[in-house]
Amino acid sequence: MTYRLFEGKDHASVYQKYRFTPPDELKNIVLQYLHKKKGQPHVLAVDLGCGTGQNSRLLAPHFQEVVGIDVSECQLEEARAVSGYPNITYRQGMAEELPFPDGSVDLLTAASAAHWFDQSRFLDEACRVLKPRGCLALLSFSDTNTRLCYQDCGERLNCIYKEVKQVLLPYTNHQVAVCDGKLKELYSAIPFPDKERIERIRVSSSISVRNLVGFIESFSMFQGYKKRDPRTAEDLLLNTQKRFLEEMGVTSPDTEIKQELEYFCVLASKPI
Repeated sequence: MTYRLFEGKDHASVYQKYRFTPPDELKNIVLQYLHKKKGQPHVLAVDLGCGTGQNSRLLAPHFQEVVGIDVSECQLEEARAVSGYPNITYRQGMAEELPFPDGSVDLLTAASAAHWFDQSRFLDEACRVLKPRGCLALLSFSDTNTRLCYQDCGERLNCIYKEVKQVLLPYTNHQVAVCDGKLKELYSAIPFPDKERIERIRVSSSISVRNLVGFIESFSMFQGYKKRDPRTAEDLLLNTQKRFLEEMGVTSPDTEIKQELEYFCVLASKPI
């Protein structure tokens, strides 16, 4: 089954504004793997479930051509609005039906998207389009181990964050749990003998309270909650921001806190 939960224009706008670009630590792991397994030249990277293009833009300096593919035209409109990347093309399409010839892709990647794919159909397409020694890189983060820190109130901030997620739990698709499980089943199903799964890549960064609340707004489960009860959903965001600020003893939502995310990566190389 293919899931289509990110197609609305409002959701696409939130996604572009608040979703994280994968960190350099993760990008470097992917590129080093590709260098090791395939080597130069790096001609074509295909970014599946590209959304608003964060991962596509990260890859652009390292390939002759990057193609971002997503089912949502609204997401792609947001991606195309970002100028300065002449070697990126965005196309509407599905990970299970790729518009590329056999053996034509150097790197097939997906950032925070592979858990939405139809596993068997996607892997069939990956086997078909990758070049010999071409690489598959599926990356994301597990939100179960997200940690917030600000002076001495980090634990209280973490409690608020967990309470919000508890409110959204009834609206959480099963596939989110697949991501939180770090794609274990998908990794097992990859038919290439040369593969590895890196489970814990801890990355710390700064984020404003405003953007943290925006990140929550970008969740598929929040959008489901909002669809059912828009006013209550908006109140949840406003109240969450207020609670964060009160715990921190500040008034500006632009105040930055430390956020620690746990990323993971599935890597595989197609045999000759």
